[in-house]
Amino acid sequence: MSIDTSRPFRPLRLALLTVSDTRTLAEDQSGDILEARIREAGHELVARELLRDDVAAIEAKLRAWIAEPVVEVVIVTGGTGVTGRDVTPEAMKAVWEKEIPGFGELFRWISFPKIGTSTIQSRACAGVANGTYLFAVPGSRNAVKDAWDEILVLQLDNRHRPCNFAELIPRLRES
Repeated sequence: MSIDTSRPFRPLRLALLTVSDTRTLAEDQSGDILEARIREAGHELVARELLRDDVAAIEAKLRAWIAEPVVEVVIVTGGTGVTGRDVTPEAMKAVWEKEIPGFGELFRWISFPKIGTSTIQSRACAGVANGTYLFAVPGSRNAVKDAWDEILVLQLDNRHRPCNFAELIPRLRES
């Protein structure tokens, strides 16, 4: 796997949602990390918000962003654990048309050497809805770094070989 520098980079337009009952946007270090990495990679952050752990509110925000042609990718951080308040995967599943199970599997595989069996508590997940990619990752600083640095930065770069999510965007709405 490598970056094919002979191909021009195509920046994507991303929306970032933090789900938390305990943080504000001003205290959202994980969101700050993701925002910085998104911009450093050359992509455009078109929206950033924080919502409480409320499945209806999260689902409504996802549907709104999915309906916006300008949003190509949504990353949600937080709400992916197993407690009663953790409802991000439920909101994601309510809106996606296709699940990308390999994302959560790969995320947990990457996490295992770092946090051991605790990775089993993560319900990181991904899917596609109306031509928009949806990714949900845990809200810890280390988790967002792992998800971005080891998966998303590559899969959202149209130059990544042998293949990537970015180059599929024009074909996501095909039936």
